[in-house]
This record gives sequence, structure tokens and C-alpha cells, in this order.
Amino acid sequence: MVETTEHIINNSIESDYSKSISLEHRKKFAQFFTPFPIADAMAKWLLGNDQLKDVLEPAFGLGVFSRAILSQNKEINIKGFEVDENIFGNAKEYFDDFENVNLLLQDYMYNDWKNKYDGIICNPPYFKFHDYDNKNILKEIETNLKCKLNGFTNLYTLFLLKSIHQLSKNGRCAYIIPSEFLNSDYGKLVKTYLIKSKTLRHIIVIDFEENVFDDALTTASIILCANDNLTDKVQFSNIQSLQDLSKIDEIITKYPNFSETEQTYNFTELNPDIKWKAYYQKQNSIKFKNLVPFSTYAKVVRGIATGSNEYFTFNFSKAKEFNIDELYLLPCICSAKDAKTSFFTKQDFEELKKSDKSIFLFNALNPNDKNINSYIQKGEEEEINKRFLTASRTSWYSLENRKPAPIWVSVFNRSGLRFIRNEANISNLTSYHCIYPKQTSLFSEINIDLLFAYLLTDTAKQIFDDNSRQYGNGLQKFEPNDLNKGMMLDLGLLDKQTSNEILKLYKEYKCLILDNKNGDEIINKIDEILTYKYSEKKH
Repeated sequence: MVETTEHIINNSIESDYSKSISLEHRKKFAQFFTPFPIADAMAKWLLGNDQLKDVLEPAFGLGVFSRAILSQNKEINIKGFEVDENIFGNAKEYFDDFENVNLLLQDYMYNDWKNKYDGIICNPPYFKFHDYDNKNILKEIETNLKCKLNGFTNLYTLFLLKSIHQLSKNGRCAYIIPSEFLNSDYGKLVKTYLIKSKTLRHIIVIDFEENVFDDALTTASIILCANDNLTDKVQFSNIQSLQDLSKIDEIITKYPNFSETEQTYNFTELNPDIKWKAYYQKQNSIKFKNLVPFSTYAKVVRGIATGSNEYFTFNFSKAKEFNIDELYLLPCICSAKDAKTSFFTKQDFEELKKSDKSIFLFNALNPNDKNINSYIQKGEEEEINKRFLTASRTSWYSLENRKPAPIWVSVFNRSGLRFIRNEANISNLTSYHCIYPKQTSLFSEINIDLLFAYLLTDTAKQIFDDNSRQYGNGLQKFEPNDLNKGMMLDLGLLDKQTSNEILKLYKEYKCLILDNKNGDEIINKIDEILTYKYSEKKH
């Protein structure tokens, strides 16, 4: 039972629940609770609709949004869906005195398609689609929404699309979801639907220094929609603190008018095929001229995916244990942290070998070898062969045929992209992407040292940032295509004198790094040369 007003206008209910329920259980049901100030700001968007009578909360949890609404209007009728019996019982107890709150222990995605609501508000479950039990929901979506989605989408986007479909005339919707869909491939179809429905009004990107949700590594966006045909514009905003939530008050007050900012666009101006960070984040690339796609000079592919690193990776001790000859072991960097500097040398590899680090991959070139065959049988006994990736191979134990890449780039980053020159000429797992400079094109061939020198600069990293995927705590992720499609300075336009100057500095830098000295000053000099040559402000 909700006892006091104070009890419902903060997160004490969620805090008590989190203390009593294991993190494992909460993660199983994707229970990451919304801070009350955010819930309250989102509720105000719904309450700004003077026709608001009934509200749907599709992923009810402990009803933080409903509590925010009821604290301002106790007459609103609320319906909530929840799938976790545990949290449902808690919510029923808290809302027992509210006759206008109807809670259902049901999966929202499979129920209530025909009803319309004046307001819908939600923090949906953040499940990757392959973790969701009911895979048939895609058919449900396609039938009701007349749009085709793929299996790489995320469950939260399905919640959003269904809710938009259920808005009554003049109805409003407020969702808080990861910003990932704005800049991902699967997000294209979602963005297309948002544009087509003409309900999208605001996207507020939350970029707090700390995570919005406990235990969740994600950046978030507040999506505000309205089914009212009052405007053909969409506004993008950024907020860096809870104090900035006052922007939503301004949005509600001025709606359907918009503040005159460069972040306001007509529906016709929105392109679902591009990363939408271009609409809310200043692009570093605009500072430079003569840009070309990175794919002009190089190709990026992911590292080797084994399907079971525990099985396929070897150190010397493990090789000795199973009597695996080094002939059947592929030299490989198996952990991102094992590459300490910008250069990974043969000496670095030998030191890892001496330290008995995992630096080999099982490479069954001759399955008829007694010891190789025995290890393959071990894998089958452990059902390694039945895993998703291994099961799709002709021989489940065969590795991807991928030659060592001369340059590696880290997949996840907190302090900017990290590029490493692979001078040991060994393979790499998926903690790094592989960069293969193009050396065959008549128009695109450039010196690999020149390319690597460029990649070490802040200029290169800033331009690539335009294409990054943002997560919580400053975490960035780059998929291979993010880099392939990312822009870079057209190094082919450099005159020979400038190229030689950069290459000379690069050699100095390499000597310093291999001598365990700091080379930042050298990279800064290269950066200055490139900035001067390619700056848009240069006269």
C-alpha cells in the first residue's frame, strides 16, 4: 500500500526492492529502474495533454511513472502490464488503494493490441532479441504495424512501435530507451516508422557523466511522441544533468511551437539511413576539408570469432597437457590488454609466451593426428560443436581463414580509439578489429606507415568519433562498418615533401615508444601538420 505522498515521489520503493531481490533476478527481467526526476519529467509530457483520461504503462515494474502521474492527478485511469510475478506482487501491494490502477500479469507484446490510449509511458525491457523467449512477436508486429523488422532488433524498439500504434487521437507517448537505435543498423527500420507515423516530436539524449540506470551500461534517450498533427517538426536536445530536465518543462510549455535551434528539423529532412547523432551532436568532420571514406584506403573486418575462446585458446601449459604440437597452434593475441603500446612486436609475443599467456589458437590442420583427434572429441563431449557459431561451420573446429592484419583497432574504448601496429604478424580475436590497408588500387594506395601515423593523431580519432556508438560511462563501440563508412583526411593529396616530413616524425615516434618513452609530442606535431593542411578555416 502506498502510505504517503513522499513515498511515491522518490525511488525508495525501487531501492527497497533492489536490496531484497538478487541482481541476477533483476537482470533476467531487465529491471533497471528510472530515476524519479526523469519519470516525473516524462509524466509532465503526458499531463500536458488536456484530454488525458487513461494511461498505459506497458512495462510496469514498481510503477514509477504511474506514481509520478498520480502525484499530480489522482483521477487518471492507469493500466499496467508486467511479466515478473515477483515484482508484480510488490506493485499490487503498493497500488492496492488505487481503484483506478489496473495491473495485469501479462506480456504486453502479446496483448492489448486493439485498445487506444491518451497517454503511454514506459521504460521497456532492454533485451537483445535473441534473449527474448517469444520469437513469434516479429510476425505480430508485421501483421499489426505493416512493417518488417529483422531478428537483430532489440525488444525495447518493439515496445515503442506498438505503443505509437496504440495512441488515440491527440494521444501522447513518452519512452526512455537506449540511444543505440539512433545510430545502429537495426535502428533504420525503427526510424523509418517514426518518420512515417509523423508522431515523433522530441528526442532528448541524456548524456550524464554517470549512468542513468544502476548496473546498466547504456546511454539513454527520452522519446516524446504525439498523435496530433500539430507540427511537422522534430527537435533534438542534449541534457548533461538532472537540472537540465527543466528543458522538458520548456518543451511542454511551448508545444507545438519549438525553440529556434539548429537541432530542429522537418520530417522530410530526417534520413533513417544515417546515424542520427548527426542531428544532435556537432560533427568533428565539418572542421576539415578533403575527406574521403576510410574504405578508400583500408578495409576493416572483425577479428577471429572462435565460438568458444575457452576451448580454442592455448598457452604452453595447456598445449603440454593435451600434447598439441605447436604446428597445430596459430599465434594470436587473445586478450586486448596484452598489447601495451602502439606497437606489438615479435619480442612482445615472445615475452607473452614465456609468461605462459594464452597466445595460440587451436588450428586442427590434420584431424587424423592422434592428439588433435582426441582434443576434437573432447570438444564434442563438451558440446562445443553445438554452439551457435561452431554449428554453422563445415568442420565445427575449423577457424576462420583470416590472414594477420598489419593494424589492429580496439572495439570498445573509453579514452578514444586505440590503433596498434601488428609487427609480430600474428592473428587476433574479436577484441580487436582487423585493418587491411589497400595496396592494389591505382587511386588509393598509400604508404602504410603514413596511414598508421595518421591513425595515431587526435584528428583521425575525432573524425571517427562521428560514427561511434555511445554507451554509459564514456564507453564507445565501433563496428567494422562504422569505421569503413567513417571519414578520414584524403592523405593521397599530400605532397611528397609533407608526406616525408610526417614519415620522419613517425620513425622518431616509433623509436621513442619501443624505448619505453613518451611520444605524444611527436604525434602532436603530426597533428599540427595535418590540421594546417586540411583545416576548413585555412585561407
